[in-house]
Parts: sequence; C-alpha cells; structure tokens
Amino acid sequence: MMVWGEPGFSQLLLGAFLTVLTIGWLLLVLGAKNWGRSWRLDLNARPAHEPLVSICIPARNESGNIGNAVESALAQEYSSIEVIVLDDCSTDDTESEARGAADGDERFRLINGSEPPSGWAGKPWACQRLGLEAQGEYLLFIDADVVLSPKAVAASVSVAAEDELDLMSMFGDWNLVSFWERAVIPVVGWLIRGTVDFEAVNSQASSQAFANGQFIMVRKDVWKQIRGHEVVKSAVLEDVWLARAFKQRALKTGLYHGRGAFSVRLYRSLSEIIAGYRKNLYEGMGRSPSVGCASVLFVFVGTILPVVAFPTLLGFSISGVMNISPVWLWWTGLLMCLVPAFRFRLERMDGRSGWHALTHPLGNLVLAWILLSSMFSYRVEWKGRSFTDGRAE
Repeated sequence: MMVWGEPGFSQLLLGAFLTVLTIGWLLLVLGAKNWGRSWRLDLNARPAHEPLVSICIPARNESGNIGNAVESALAQEYSSIEVIVLDDCSTDDTESEARGAADGDERFRLINGSEPPSGWAGKPWACQRLGLEAQGEYLLFIDADVVLSPKAVAASVSVAAEDELDLMSMFGDWNLVSFWERAVIPVVGWLIRGTVDFEAVNSQASSQAFANGQFIMVRKDVWKQIRGHEVVKSAVLEDVWLARAFKQRALKTGLYHGRGAFSVRLYRSLSEIIAGYRKNLYEGMGRSPSVGCASVLFVFVGTILPVVAFPTLLGFSISGVMNISPVWLWWTGLLMCLVPAFRFRLERMDGRSGWHALTHPLGNLVLAWILLSSMFSYRVEWKGRSFTDGRAE
C-alpha cells in the first residue's frame, strides 16, 4: 500500500492530475467547433411580414462609436425600422456624431437623457426611457459600440416570430484591434460564453436564463407588461437579470450564436478591459466567493500551470537539479501544446488568424487578476457612475 510522501505515491498523484488535464484539454480542442451549433442564427432568414422594429441605443460618452452604430442601424435590409438614440448626459460629441451619421434620415430620433432617479442604474434608466418612446412592435436594444450587419434585424425578427419568442438575444463578433484586446478579450469572453448551456437557456423547462446586453430584442407589449427595465433598475448586469425576469414569468426567451450578425469593439486598452470586466464578471457568478475562488483556481491550475510545467521540468532536468523521466517531459509538453491549440480553434472559429493563441497564458494571467480584483471590489465606477455590490448607489 502506497503512503503519502513515497515516490510511487507522488508519481501516482501526478499521473492522475495530468490525465485529468489531458483528457479535459483534448475534449475542449475537439469540441470547440460544436459550441452553439444547434443555435446558430441563419442570417439569410426573412420574416413573412415586417412589423416595426425600434432600434434603441443608449449612449453615454460614445464619440467614436455611435456614428458607426447609427449608420449600421439605418442600413438594415428591412423596411420597417426606427432608430432612437438616447444621449445619456454625454460630455463629448456623442449627440453631434449621432445626428451626423443619421444625415437627416426621418427614421432617426435623438432624445436627451437625464440622470437616473435614486435606485436606478444608468443603462436600465436609459433603456426604460427608450422603450417608452419607441413605437415598434419589437424593441431592439443594442449598445452604442455595436455595428449591425444589414441582415441582422430581418434574421432576428424571423427567428423571434417563428419560435414565438418574447425575448431574443445573441452573441456576435468581437472587433479586436490592439494587442491587449486580442490577448485578453477572447479569454474572458469565452469563459463567459463557455459557461452558457444553450439547451438549458433555450428550454422552457429550465430556470437557467441568459441574455447578451449588446443585442436584446423584446416584444414591446410583453416588455411593458413586466414594467420594462424597471424590473432590473439597479443592476449592473441588467441583461442577464432581464432574461431571468422574463423566464420567471414563464415568458419565452431565446439565445443564439449570431456570427456575422453584428460586431462590437468592447474596450480599447488594457485598463479599459480590466475596468469593464471587473464591474460585472464577479456579478455574473452571483457574487459567490466559492464560485469566484474556484474560477481563479481553474485558471491557474487548468490553464497556466500546464504551460509552465514543461519548461520548468525541462530546466530541472537539463540543470541536473532533478532526474526527470522522459515520460513526464513528453506528457507535460503535450499539455503545453494543447492549451494554445484550444485557443487556436476558438480564434479560427471566430474568423481570426489564430496566432494570438500564443498569448493565451498571458491573457489568463490578466483574467485571474480581473477575477481576484472584482471579488474584492465592492464599489466600482463606470463612466462616472458608482455601483456597490453590483447595484446602483
């Protein structure tokens, strides 16, 4: 019988650990292409008729983004739309840029925002005002940094009508420009996406709910029945909570993989990436310390350790510090290759070249820091507004 501390027992533990990691990464590499396969949006779908869709865009200091969002919204291959921008007390050129992009189009309106009442977060308050102003049968809430495909509205209305959805949301594409965007955003983004069970989220029998705030379309009559965004008025993670509110009322929701339907440039620098994800990543984990700690442990043990194990053992072997069996070197070397191979599959699935797979360990270090800092950040600020424990102050 093996005893703790004996060489044989240590090798057994190491072998078991490497086996689990190897099987896990092999499954991830082989299964990456199947993510969301049954729920991919058909961009060529067209609805039988075209009810009015109100594209609602809350915008706070979005100069540099809002023009592209408005232009893409007005360029839809869909005859019945209106585009409404709410300028949420911006201090930059958001208003003039939005009006310039609309270029006098009669389908465009801009309304001036106001500071949210007590207990309201800025975005839910802006969405509430937009929804009440809108005339459409469907309300499509998009972020001001979203650029829609010309086919996005038609395809979405087609799916919503066919599946009789009260709320429809989707994942789109990331527009990644700088080094840090390419290195970090897919790591954090795919951690979020990878935890979404499409089958459960899209099943009426399951309580699981999810929506992506970059693109949420709802039936206005149903939205008004539940008092609109008032049901999530204080939440920093208003998109997920809105989907939960719909599901809790036995309303039908749908989440899709809409590659090509829209693109979004989330953040432009490392500091923006950290601040942006820190405000809502831990909130998405239910502010559970056990889930947060488990996530950090997974990142370090499951992603970073396999990459550093091989060069570390190889260095010990070459220097003579330890006599390392070739079996362990080959095995840890395989693991070191599997980690970026998984990221490479994701990069290619997203339509990128894939060479940023080499930055995967670096991206995970940043992810670990975001997780740790968000767990201890009870009060965060975003665009000049403060949140405590994920709620508006």
